[in-house]
Amino acid sequence: MRFIPYGHQLIDDDDILSVVEVLKSDWLTTGPAVDLFEKELASYVGARHTVAVNSGTSALDIAVQALDLPRGSEIITTPFTFAATSNAILYNGHIPIFADIDPITRNIHPDEIRKRISSKTRAIIYVDYAGHPCAIDEIEKIAREHGLLLIEDACHALGTSYKGRKIGTFADMTVFSFHPVKPITTGEGGAVVTENSELYAKLRLLRSHGITRDVGDMFGEGASWGYDMQLLGRNYRMTDIQAALGVSQLRKIDSFIERRNELAALYTRALSDLEWLDLPRTQEHVTHGWHLYTILLKGLERSTLFPYLKERGIGVNVHYIPTYKFSYYQRHYPQNANTFPSTEDIFSRIITLPLYPGMSDEDVEYVSVRLHEAESDLKISI
Repeated sequence: MRFIPYGHQLIDDDDILSVVEVLKSDWLTTGPAVDLFEKELASYVGARHTVAVNSGTSALDIAVQALDLPRGSEIITTPFTFAATSNAILYNGHIPIFADIDPITRNIHPDEIRKRISSKTRAIIYVDYAGHPCAIDEIEKIAREHGLLLIEDACHALGTSYKGRKIGTFADMTVFSFHPVKPITTGEGGAVVTENSELYAKLRLLRSHGITRDVGDMFGEGASWGYDMQLLGRNYRMTDIQAALGVSQLRKIDSFIERRNELAALYTRALSDLEWLDLPRTQEHVTHGWHLYTILLKGLERSTLFPYLKERGIGVNVHYIPTYKFSYYQRHYPQNANTFPSTEDIFSRIITLPLYPGMSDEDVEYVSVRLHEAESDLKISI
């Protein structure tokens, strides 16, 4: 039986050749390919600086660390994302404060951010859910009014735009992920982009043990072997193997986003007659990245439809379980679920359908036919 995963990388011969060339070169770890990838990524999004690392989670971690906030600071974020977003806050000794989402975009709601600001609030991490940019103007206004720093978690959103401008230069720092299901892949990998030269210098140190070789005469004149650890960093370096793949993939990003939009449009046309589904919508002022295509169920339990589709080779998924539901967060940062009515409602009804650049039109048709068959097979009515 055929199986259509919810997401999958698209690797071609050019990608393979780029990796082979590095394997035959003198550099395997961080070297000229990483430098090139950073330069091309910065150019693509219009940013001054890029620091490439070994995962999106690592990128989030050093971005929060680079803010250099007082320990125990509160950082407002969304609960409707992968746990890495709020985990990065915890790694650095701070407190995640969750704010409810907009039920249309699934992004953090600016009005809910305002409700959660306290005297301890120092920053906001907003997430472009599924590749749909947040209400950035409103979030920036809130940050200016309250003197807050901004990190944009754009791990779903490389290649997207907000009001005609590429995502990557709105916040103090923007984080990207290059996991295989993301807009481009380096196997595992991530990056932080910023306009701020001081943050850039910190980020470069933090990804490599906090160590620099720029030590002047610290160890005496002519001590070219010297180095100094200036910050408590980690080993988050990207390899040249990963970066070479990233350079090749980045040169195809626009075609990937175009294909994702074509597939999303096919789904919307094919499923629009099913009254028991709420389909995703896109606001006019954004270019959607369609990292995910999610549907909301009406009059049907997910536990009924989910296995039905899985049994027919459709790799449905759920994005996401709200972070505050995890046992770790319940033990250490318990929340009243009633505080998040939109998050709770969306989570209870959401299913992710397969969508990735390598999908065919026929794949979308197959998924659509199975959903139409489900209407009668499962006796769905609203």
